Amino acid sequence: MNLARVEQIAKAVLYEGYMLYPYRPSSVKNRQRFNFGVLYPEAYCDAQEGNDACRTRTECLVRGDRGSAIEERMRFLHLQIRQRSDSALPEGWQEAVERDVALPECSLGDLCERQMAHAFAFPAQNRGEGEFSREAVEGVVEVSAVGVSEDLFKIHLQVRNTTPLEDSSVDRDAALMHSLVSTHTVLGIKDGEFISLLEPPQSLEELAASCRNVGAWPVLVGDPGERDTLLASPIILYDYPQIAPESAGDLFDGTEIDEILSLRIMTLTDQEKQEMRLSDDRARQILERTESMPAEQFMKLHGVVRGLRHSAEDGHE
Repeated sequence: MNLARVEQIAKAVLYEGYMLYPYRPSSVKNRQRFNFGVLYPEAYCDAQEGNDACRTRTECLVRGDRGSAIEERMRFLHLQIRQRSDSALPEGWQEAVERDVALPECSLGDLCERQMAHAFAFPAQNRGEGEFSREAVEGVVEVSAVGVSEDLFKIHLQVRNTTPLEDSSVDRDAALMHSLVSTHTVLGIKDGEFISLLEPPQSLEELAASCRNVGAWPVLVGDPGERDTLLASPIILYDYPQIAPESAGDLFDGTEIDEILSLRIMTLTDQEKQEMRLSDDRARQILERTESMPAEQFMKLHGVVRGLRHSAEDGHE
């Protein structure tokens, strides 16, 4: 599995909705953040009796043999509170640290014989005044496989937040500090290939439809036609998603329209820009990149024709 090949897409998924235009903490849309791929502690979900999730479920199809090797990586954001006295930041402003959990490589045959459970934990830290504090998080990734035929297997993967919670009646912001945010997994196969669940071969349509996915949307990633890497995303994507080469950088919105957002950033007042600059390093980078963008780069954002085809009205398919 070549992670460098899927890094751009995985990064976009990781920070989907991290901070939205106008990129100010005082903005209403940025006061309740991190709505995608959140796995809360099990105790919190049980107490809420609502739709909050503590686990994701991914099922996919892979063609290979019992010796084909599977590798998995689970990624999420671990929240922290910056201990700042800046008036630009609301009290309890949450930032994020990237976490990456790599599972040991194993064969399809091994996964058919026994489930692999990989526990992980990241400790609490408190750096004191002027720094940050974050709570401990714990979880487990469970992977197994079932042989459908001699060369076809169904993989089942589950991520659970097992973080102990002393008080399950805490509010959402407090629960987020113990949560896995923007949770997604990347799977790779050696000597085999994943089957598209969006456009499976006709002979596998019924089997593909039987794959049950909860809180995850498995799609093929890499160059079109490659089938050795799968991304289980918390947001809906299509096979082989791409970041437009004209995009100058992340704007934290997978459906972003770079030109409009960039132009809107330029219209922010000096006070709003200062608030954006102080709020978060990633937001500051967006501002600095946009303000220094040359005119020719703006022109590239205006629109690109990727291809042309005849319309049905012209009598062509």
